[in-house]
Amino acid sequence: MERIRDVLRHNIRQYGMLFALIAIMLIFQILTGGILLRPINVSRLIFQNSYILILAIGMMLCILTGGHIDLSVGSIVAMVSASSALFSVKLGLPVPLSIFLSLIVGLLAGMWQGFWIAFVKIPPFIVTLAGMLIFNGVNNIILSGKTVLLPQLYITIASDSIPDFIGSGGKLHLSTIVIGIICSALYIIMELFSRAKKKKFGYDAGSDQLFIAKIIVIALVINLFTYWLARANGLTYAVILLVVLIVIYSFITNKTVAGRHIYALGGNAKAAELSGINIKRVMFWVYANMGFLAAIAGIVFAGRLNSASPTAGDGFELDTIAACFIGGASASGGVGTIIGAIIGGFIMGIMNNGMSIMGISTFWQSIIKGLVTIFAVAFDVYSKSKAKVA
Repeated sequence: MERIRDVLRHNIRQYGMLFALIAIMLIFQILTGGILLRPINVSRLIFQNSYILILAIGMMLCILTGGHIDLSVGSIVAMVSASSALFSVKLGLPVPLSIFLSLIVGLLAGMWQGFWIAFVKIPPFIVTLAGMLIFNGVNNIILSGKTVLLPQLYITIASDSIPDFIGSGGKLHLSTIVIGIICSALYIIMELFSRAKKKKFGYDAGSDQLFIAKIIVIALVINLFTYWLARANGLTYAVILLVVLIVIYSFITNKTVAGRHIYALGGNAKAAELSGINIKRVMFWVYANMGFLAAIAGIVFAGRLNSASPTAGDGFELDTIAACFIGGASASGGVGTIIGAIIGGFIMGIMNNGMSIMGISTFWQSIIKGLVTIFAVAFDVYSKSKAKVA
């Protein structure tokens, strides 16, 4: 018990947000009469929030560099969806080529902003505010203020499920269940390998009991999640894309030199520069990456709407920033995780979905989301003050 209390005390923000997610799920499950966690609603919940979760991954990296945010992500989403309409509908290019070119458009938009931030040293708030206006204008010029329908492949990427190679059209999507079992087995093997490596080099690997409990709980969650999706329509391409991005960026932030540089920059920019870290390069690629992830989110969102719209992306930056801070990002930078951003995004998504099911007006939803965001940041400030006293 003492060991458990010590782990919780040193990871209060991470575990605190996880417990908050579970509590909010249970509260809305009760308030909605059991509708929230129905398989079809869980599948719809992920479908409705996949692009926000993708954006949250990139936004977390921006915040880690020093509490900076990117106000242009919603406009990049809109510009990318408009570019998709331009390439695939107006110019008649093959859809895969159109998607590739649209992703390049998003990457170039991020590189444009990264240049001004990193090399000209204009504050990110100003650069991304200007970017929001510029990209939104480009979006409206491309579409001429009209909504343009997109080809079927966009819908497939955003909402269609993978084929059930094992099942025969029954109530359960068996391929999804098998994928869940494989993923949980791979997770356990990787954790065992990582623990053995720590012990080999003399690092503290923690107690065996906590380690076993952790891998059992996470393996159960993975299998329960895939079982729940299997009861609905099965695993969608958007979920697979999201999981791949979470794994890649978690690895980058936790296991690579580039990830360590991002955390070091957010922790103390002067010390990071004196230690030899190329701050300009880090800032440039963080914002270039944000543009690329916004482009991916733009493709997914365009598929969800089945169209490119002049109003696409409105307010996305607000939900994305809120998801990161609710998920444990520090307002001063240097603290936060990709998983935390995903948890924060799910908290926002569950609140939106639950309040919509209950019939609460969008005005009250905005008030509640704003209060949750400010309380999350207040909790960060309080946690830091307690740490300094200790």
